[in-house]
Amino acid sequence: MTTQEDAPMNLFERYLTVWVALSIVVGIVFGEMFPNLFQMIGNLTAYEINLPVTILIWAMIVPMLMKVDFGALHEVGRQWRGIGVTLSVNWLIKPFTMAALGWLFIGFLFRPLLPEAQIESYIAGLILLGAAPCTAMVFVWSHLTKGDANFTLTQVALNDTIMIFAFAPIVALLLGISAITVPWETLTISVVAFIVIPVIIGQAIRSQLMKGGIAHFNAVDAKLKPVSMIALLTTLVLLFAFQGQQIIAQPMIIALLAVPIILQTYFIAAIAYVANKVLGVEHRIAAPSAMIGASNFFELAVATAIGLFGFSSGAALATVVGVLVEVPVMLSLVAIANRSRGWFATPQTRTH
Repeated sequence: MTTQEDAPMNLFERYLTVWVALSIVVGIVFGEMFPNLFQMIGNLTAYEINLPVTILIWAMIVPMLMKVDFGALHEVGRQWRGIGVTLSVNWLIKPFTMAALGWLFIGFLFRPLLPEAQIESYIAGLILLGAAPCTAMVFVWSHLTKGDANFTLTQVALNDTIMIFAFAPIVALLLGISAITVPWETLTISVVAFIVIPVIIGQAIRSQLMKGGIAHFNAVDAKLKPVSMIALLTTLVLLFAFQGQQIIAQPMIIALLAVPIILQTYFIAAIAYVANKVLGVEHRIAAPSAMIGASNFFELAVATAIGLFGFSSGAALATVVGVLVEVPVMLSLVAIANRSRGWFATPQTRTH
């Protein structure tokens, strides 16, 4: 038995885009009203990592990482084709296509419409999004496509294990290719602060809760969901309090940044979905495989962008745009996957 969610998206998850939009407005207004307060918050740092944001990120991420059962890794071989597709997409394709789309749209096509000083920072934010595969919301997407719960859990556990070791090198490589200076010390601290420590805390809490049984775990998990979402929205208010003047001056920035993110999401989902179809994978594996490949661990991307480049950076803004478009785009992919269920073989008809 797994701890995957058995219910559809809750109110916060279903209307995440609305809450994000409201956070943008609140952040911009508060930033104009209380500039000194937010400047003080922005200066509360240690080793270039903002301490209030670190606490918020832990409150956001730890409940999600509690769901991950690293004991499920022994199941990897049972669905090796679907897992192979997802791993290939997540680590060999997605970070590089996101960087390429960033260079094409932000660095070239949209360059005249964006502030020149932030171009490289916007691309860096897109790279951070592309290098962070989804951990938590993918359980929701899998459930909505009637995906295999054990496959989803195994894939997430494997992805998180790889992310601990691969996230920093991939980000550093792509930032280096983009001619963006890589602050290695800050990047390493970000990986420890926003991946390693939350994984350890999440697994320690999971271990304690599971002693009370799966029902106890699910009950606590349900109570922590609002905490995670409130922490996310609070982080966004802080971000937009710093970004407000830039957004007011050029409101089209968000729309322009959304273009490569949206194109990347559909492109990666299509690659994974078609690859699973060609390999004869069942729909209950192919659908969550595509969802895991397409969606992003935007919480990690936001946290790392703030740590590396600061609240007021273009990188931080680009990762927040990823949050803004995530839910509507992923729901459209869920609808596509459900309508195309008949394209895939069933366990009874699949040939070996």
